[in-house]
Amino acid sequence: MDDEIKSALEIAMEKVEKMGEATEEDRLKWKHTPQGEQLAARYLKEDTNLIVELNQYSEKSRKYVTEGASKVLIRNISLPKNDIVTKTNQKAIDGLKILKHDKVRAENIFSQLRRLFEHYATQGEQQRKEAFQKLKNELEVRLEQATQQQLGMPMDGIIDVEKQPLFQQEWRRVQTQLDSQYLTVLNGYTQELYSLP
Repeated sequence: MDDEIKSALEIAMEKVEKMGEATEEDRLKWKHTPQGEQLAARYLKEDTNLIVELNQYSEKSRKYVTEGASKVLIRNISLPKNDIVTKTNQKAIDGLKILKHDKVRAENIFSQLRRLFEHYATQGEQQRKEAFQKLKNELEVRLEQATQQQLGMPMDGIIDVEKQPLFQQEWRRVQTQLDSQYLTVLNGYTQELYSLP
């Protein structure tokens, strides 16, 4: 039998040989895309000037730095659940305004994002408040009935429903359900941003 047992390294090396030599473009991408990702992370955390930082790279390298930075900025856009997320969203959008070449299409997407965030903060907040109160009332009634059946007397207002694990679990489920419609739209917009030059 001529079959020989090969190590994982030997198999990997054969695959690399079949792929051929990496091009200069491949090497530039491998080197500079992570640098762009790091630049975006610094930009979000500090007051890094993207234009100054990008100008430190050659024309060829800048393409990949921009690509890496754009991906990180887009990934950091999320539903504005608090002030910190709202500020991060705005900073990411400001950075993308600098990085994206198709300014008109980018601004259209940013306008749609702002409308989505505004809707989430106003009408979405109202929906969450109403859903919270409805869930609280339903569980208060159920707990009251269960307590009356077990003890034979009412427990008016003694149990804090919001601290009950069942309430917390149900509330997380309701929040996820309410947010999912917004996340679907947000994901559509971020996909559009990924596809923009």
